[in-house]
Amino acid sequence: MSSTTTPNLLLQRAPGLLLAVAISLLAWLLGRWMPLIGGPVIGIVLGIVVGNALSLGTRYTPGIAFAGKKVLQWSIIALGFGLSLDQVAKTGLESLSVTLVTMTVAFLSAWALGRWLGVHDKLMILIGVGTAICGGSAIAAVTPIIRPDDHDTAFAISTIFLFNVVAVLLFPLLGHLMHLSDLGFGLWAGTAINDTSSVVAAGYSYSHAAGDYATIVKLTRATLIIPVCLVLAFVVAAREKRKHAEAGSTGKFSLASIFPWFILWFLVASGLRTAGFIPVAIQPSLHLLAEFLIIVALTAIGLSANVRKMISSGPRPILLGLGVWIAVAVSSLLVQLVIGQL
Repeated sequence: MSSTTTPNLLLQRAPGLLLAVAISLLAWLLGRWMPLIGGPVIGIVLGIVVGNALSLGTRYTPGIAFAGKKVLQWSIIALGFGLSLDQVAKTGLESLSVTLVTMTVAFLSAWALGRWLGVHDKLMILIGVGTAICGGSAIAAVTPIIRPDDHDTAFAISTIFLFNVVAVLLFPLLGHLMHLSDLGFGLWAGTAINDTSSVVAAGYSYSHAAGDYATIVKLTRATLIIPVCLVLAFVVAAREKRKHAEAGSTGKFSLASIFPWFILWFLVASGLRTAGFIPVAIQPSLHLLAEFLIIVALTAIGLSANVRKMISSGPRPILLGLGVWIAVAVSSLLVQLVIGQL
């Protein structure tokens, strides 16, 4: 059975996978040319354009679905090889209080504003996690757990990207107007801007010292996706178990069926990097692989996204993203003011 099943699966997935990879190569090259935007955002935009402009047949569906789910999980694991936990720990402990406050503010404001605006739970979680932690990477990490519609994932990433661009242009100007120190601005950018590339762009445009500090703060913030994913997994598992019981099913619910095992392998990968088992010579290649896999996965999500459904959502998700972003930016400054780190 396995000897025939594997080739059949490969043949079924090949058209969609090849399409996603081809578009991703273009997105990766354009991302090198326009680093402020980045390959992942370009990939999801190109995917949305191609998927909605062309009438892709059902032959592309298996490969696109595989890339949007499995390749997405592989990309998160590959990111672990580029994250040294001891490197992050030194600066991370200094910034942890601000990071935890801004994360809490992000989730609470996303929940409160989302309820007030009438945004549904899964899109609310995606925008909240993306703003709280690390933009598109965080959204990519929680997507296999909460299983939103592809157009919701695309909408959330597009919303996060919009405010990343605004932050890169606005934060350095505001920082100079407020006379923030290099460390103060680095901590602000690292805790209040979502995507790593945008944090780097804003930080180094302020000063080299601010850029160095902001980057490490951002890496620390990114590690918090692990506990967040685990909490979400247990919440989703509890809901599934309750539904299982209410339906009167006699079968047993298994946490293993919903547990995000890719997060465990992410920790293994990061542990190997931290312990020094990953040769320095291959680390750039692993980082490049992780980046490209993310582009492939997000391109596939874009190919699956339904623009009509995104438009029907109206301006409420964007207003939610704006409100959460402002709440995080202000709370970061307030905490620094209280603890005297500005």
